[in-house]
Amino acid sequence: MKKYFAPSELLINEDGSIFHLHIKPEQLADKIILVGDPGRVSMLASYFDNIECENSNREFHSITGSYKGKRISVVSTGIGCDNIDIVLNEIDALANIDFATRETKDSLRALDIVRIGTCGGLQPNTPTGSFICSDKSIGFDGLLNFYAGRNEVCDLDLEEDFVDYMGWEGNVCQPHPYVINADKSLIERIGHDMVHGMTVACGGFFGPQGRELRIPLADPQQNAKIEQYEYQGLHITNFEMESSAVAGLSRLMGHHAVTVCMVIANRLAKQANTGYKGTMETLVQTVLDRI
Repeated sequence: MKKYFAPSELLINEDGSIFHLHIKPEQLADKIILVGDPGRVSMLASYFDNIECENSNREFHSITGSYKGKRISVVSTGIGCDNIDIVLNEIDALANIDFATRETKDSLRALDIVRIGTCGGLQPNTPTGSFICSDKSIGFDGLLNFYAGRNEVCDLDLEEDFVDYMGWEGNVCQPHPYVINADKSLIERIGHDMVHGMTVACGGFFGPQGRELRIPLADPQQNAKIEQYEYQGLHITNFEMESSAVAGLSRLMGHHAVTVCMVIANRLAKQANTGYKGTMETLVQTVLDRI
């Protein structure tokens, strides 16, 4: 039996586009690149052979076009897993819900989704300028805990081990972390020659990532513990703010997803590089060629 989605649950604009992204179903490609910065969409699309359409609303900027014969949609998400919840759900609706009947389509599309972002490196082998492919993401944001089926797609053994290691068992103030694997085929295709490891996706840029300005941290030793954590030979390589939601929601929806990031700050060495535009273009071209 098909599922019907009421107007209050699936919001469609008068022009037939999805509520936040302002994209119409026919404008969405099967290959999707997500970026945080709306301005990065135009930079990425500058490599396209042609542009089919462009849409913009708030922080959500999208361009669909072709690159070397591949039809690709580039969509900006803004910052944070809360925005990823909007973007992934609306992308899936565009692909797999009939907007005319408001029912699930008979045939579902499985999309390839690659997030390109920036991050903070946490290990000696993640200096500024290096590229990291997130094999596993540890979500500090709690987003996937609101969805049925989260236990079926998460690495529960690693979750238990990490919570025990951090001393978070029974801590009602800390969102329960969830651990999700990226798609293996995309890891091999997109990030085979990058640094691999576990990524922590945080619910903020300052306190959740161990940065202290005027407010003291609840656990001043959090970063030191995270940097030293090891599980089955994998270390936590970096902090960012979206990879867990991208991988987790994609797994629940039947899509393929991976996050690749460029390190712009190494927290261990206390170094940062804000002038990273040239190196980011190298990462963008790499993903375009491999997606």
